[in-house]
Amino acid sequence: MLKICFAGLGSIGKRHLCDIAKIIKSSERSIDALRSGHGNEIQKDILEQINTIYHDISELPKDYDIIFITNPTYLHYDTIKELVEHTKHMFIEKPVFQFPIQDVSELNLKSSSVYYVAAPLRYGPVVSKLKELVTKENVYSVRAICSSYLPDWRKGTDYRKNYSAIKEKGGGVELDLIHEMDYITYLFGMPQEVKHYAGKFSDLEIDSDDLGVYLLKYSEKLIEIHLDYFGRKARREIELYCKDYTIVGDLINNTIIYRYSDHIEELPLKEDNDFVDEIKAFLAMTEGSRINDNDIEHANEVLKLALKRG
Repeated sequence: MLKICFAGLGSIGKRHLCDIAKIIKSSERSIDALRSGHGNEIQKDILEQINTIYHDISELPKDYDIIFITNPTYLHYDTIKELVEHTKHMFIEKPVFQFPIQDVSELNLKSSSVYYVAAPLRYGPVVSKLKELVTKENVYSVRAICSSYLPDWRKGTDYRKNYSAIKEKGGGVELDLIHEMDYITYLFGMPQEVKHYAGKFSDLEIDSDDLGVYLLKYSEKLIEIHLDYFGRKARREIELYCKDYTIVGDLINNTIIYRYSDHIEELPLKEDNDFVDEIKAFLAMTEGSRINDNDIEHANEVLKLALKRG
């Protein structure tokens, strides 16, 4: 019996809970939740999957196999530190923290445990294909963009009241869209230098940064990253400028385009979505059959890159 707890049940916490319910038979799992009491009411189908809801950490058992850290980003550091002794392993939603920490050892993590930070785009078909291609191609330059309209993100909610709109709660493109910095470093490694400018430029009624632009310098290439909250037509693409052609990966439509020949490779849809594949990979990590390639220390280094200014 796998004993699991969710610290936070917002939209992403509910998604992960539903994915766990798909992957692991009800007879082989037990799911609890730790909630602040300030969140929205839990839907009946979610509630049916939960055994016990706790509202105080002091009441929480200390024998969990896995705790999912899925509360707001600005609470991650304290939550991880408080719950380390309550579980063997942790799955931590991205970004790992609101601000980078100086020394991961201050969290008192267990050396035998897995602390994985979410990076679902790595499990998508486009990034997976590009991971193969970059080992074969001579890439001179890369340009990545993630552009979408924040008010369209969560239908039926007021975007101005969501954490994305509120800087002190971890909102802003640098943290919200850290996926791009993660998959770029996953594909190409850590850069030698980073230039980064960000701010609030549109007329959206938010106080968080709605635009971020990065320039990453490597020994043999330059990489540009553009992130925004105000693009009216959603785009999530990466362009690789190579010796013989340009490769365009479209992460929304799951296609790879080779610009020299205009050949379009439509990547096959997977049986499971990226989130399910990621949960399966995480479970394999906890069983010792897969290496944790995005632990807290690595995710903290990526966060430093994402927030580095100038």
